[in-house]
Amino acid sequence: MIDKNLLDDALNFVAYIDRLKSVIRKNGLHDNSRAENTAEHSWHAALSALILAPYANFPVEIDKVVRMLLVHDLIEIEAGDTFVYDAEKVTLQDEAELRAADLVFSHLPADQAQPLRALWDEFEARQTPEAKFAKAIDRFLPLYSNTRNNGFSWAPYDVSAKQVRHITHIIQDGSSALWEKAEKMIDDAVEQGHLRP
Repeated sequence: MIDKNLLDDALNFVAYIDRLKSVIRKNGLHDNSRAENTAEHSWHAALSALILAPYANFPVEIDKVVRMLLVHDLIEIEAGDTFVYDAEKVTLQDEAELRAADLVFSHLPADQAQPLRALWDEFEARQTPEAKFAKAIDRFLPLYSNTRNNGFSWAPYDVSAKQVRHITHIIQDGSSALWEKAEKMIDDAVEQGHLRP
């Protein structure tokens, strides 16, 4: 028999996470038409991980990577998206996101909240092969988007190649193949004038 209270709790959480669609990121769509929202980013990252799994540095449980990527930005419902090139806001990010995680996962019963929170914590710690690969995907996609949309989120903030390398170098921890591509993309973006040297 279905516990209607638990079902109602689950449905309330489903309604709550719909708010992720309203969190607008600085990163743009590949067609340069608009900024993406965080729900779109999470979906894109999860599906991209499935496609790019053969390029992970280590064997990974891809279903776990996908779950991690679907959960990793839920905290933006409460904390918003922190633009990685905003040095001032990045210094406040960890504390804000920890508070947000406590709040977000409190919307679920403990037996459902705990495994999701564990995935989020694992992603943030970046110690396991799955977390390293998930983070590689998460950092690669905005870079890739910027090379497809002429620096949508780089140009307005005068972002340099040095800054991009600093933010994205952790790609290599999860996928050397993606990092090799990323380095070439950064060089090409500078050459094309979409990224400051």
